[in-house]
Amino acid sequence: MHLDLYFFAFAIPAVIFAGMSKGGFGAAAAFAATPFLALILTPGQAIGLMLPLLMIMDVTAIKLYWRKWDWAIARTLIIGAVPGIVLGGVLYGIADPDVFRFLIGVVAIGFVIYQAAKSKNWIAPPKSKMGARGGLFWGSVTGFTSFISHAGGPPAAVYLLSQKLDKTTYQATSVLVFWAVNVLKFIPYFAVGIFSKDTFTADLYLIPAAILGVCVGAYLHKKMSDRLFFGMTYVFLVLTGCKLIFDALT
Repeated sequence: MHLDLYFFAFAIPAVIFAGMSKGGFGAAAAFAATPFLALILTPGQAIGLMLPLLMIMDVTAIKLYWRKWDWAIARTLIIGAVPGIVLGGVLYGIADPDVFRFLIGVVAIGFVIYQAAKSKNWIAPPKSKMGARGGLFWGSVTGFTSFISHAGGPPAAVYLLSQKLDKTTYQATSVLVFWAVNVLKFIPYFAVGIFSKDTFTADLYLIPAAILGVCVGAYLHKKMSDRLFFGMTYVFLVLTGCKLIFDALT
């Protein structure tokens, strides 16, 4: 990893983008920074670089949404995430980096398909609240996808949307869940060697971008629709996902 202008030309926009999503503008799209960074870094470097920054974003966002969450719903997802994180750690320990490039690419494209299907009402919103078993299952999926590419937003949303929360409670609960999930991921990331001196050094330079992104996202959450933001995200994720899959297979 070379901390040069080329690196920061990719990293600064990616981190601000993720922070905006964490702040509530374009929720669930924060993981888009990982596929973007995976274009210039190894998958391990990309997810290792982003985790400390996501944790800083989480702390910033928690202050903005303090006690506006639903603790019972958050707790179910957090408990369910543990086996998913363990599975992700095991897979990372035995898999080739191209497996992770492929998975990150698939998750990126899958996110777009999921959002498009939801907007077209091809995926009907739940008619009743999902129970604890459903929450634990989707929590496990959240933990796994979050481990491999910080992409736990869509599976967590399946459960959260069934709970019929208002916009702010939904965002606050999501923030709390991913604060806990990211804390839980830190030790496995360290154990399998994802972190390095270079990733931590880069994080120090990128902290201001992370905090700025969250504050901008929280402001836009209240002021405007995120429709354009998501539209650009979809195009970006399809192109990036296809590139990562192509690189993994070739």
